[in-house]
Amino acid sequence: MTPLYVAADIHGHRSEFWESLGEAGLVDRTGHWSGGGARMWLLGDYVDRGPDGIGVINDIQRLAVSATAVGGHVGALLGNHEVQLLAAHRFGTMPVAGWDEPGGFQGGWARFGGREKDLRRLTPQHIEWMTHLPAVAVVDGFLLVHSDTARYLELGSSVATVNAAVTMALGSSDPAAWLDFCGRMSDRGAFRDAESAKPDDRVSMMLRTLGGNVLVHGHSTLTKHFGVAPQDVTAALPYADDRVIAIDGGVYEGGRILLTQLR
Repeated sequence: MTPLYVAADIHGHRSEFWESLGEAGLVDRTGHWSGGGARMWLLGDYVDRGPDGIGVINDIQRLAVSATAVGGHVGALLGNHEVQLLAAHRFGTMPVAGWDEPGGFQGGWARFGGREKDLRRLTPQHIEWMTHLPAVAVVDGFLLVHSDTARYLELGSSVATVNAAVTMALGSSDPAAWLDFCGRMSDRGAFRDAESAKPDDRVSMMLRTLGGNVLVHGHSTLTKHFGVAPQDVTAALPYADDRVIAIDGGVYEGGRILLTQLR
């Protein structure tokens, strides 16, 4: 079986991303894929909070082409910060009914780490790429998602139906629908009370409904949400009876990008 790597929440930190790729032997000194048939999945939040989110997206797109050319694969999931950036672009500062947020979606995006440079450099090609990203994937028995939430199940009862619903949501022109979708994608903390496996807990529901044996997520940083000191972030964190793996190393909080080999 070919190696499988995952990483999440790069948040515009290009140099740290390239450093992690180089340490894993997945890129050479010229920036080309050197991982052969290895597979890498990135679990969302490429933009905001860091210096060059659009540069990260460009890097991922180039790496995907370079990997495919030699039999490898680079896949990418949608994160809540991509959704928020798209909402800021689509709706700007217009007021949103039912949401007391100065500056509307653009104001909310900025408050949660949006960078004007990312919004300014956003092109139709970037928008097209983001609006067609899947939200969930099952690879080698791992259920890959961005957020540690069970609210994906509100969108469908299979990987295909969830991803189709996500694509439809991103094509909506209704601000209320976008506000609801942003809320779903930004939810967190759903699995931390499932330390002992039970048939009806949210980890079991996610795995039983969408597939896989272990759920892997980003979104909630090890540094803030799991209490790991930034200098101690060295590896992904299994929890919930080893049925869940958290991989957001909190690079923007002084941690690091955790490029983790699952297989």
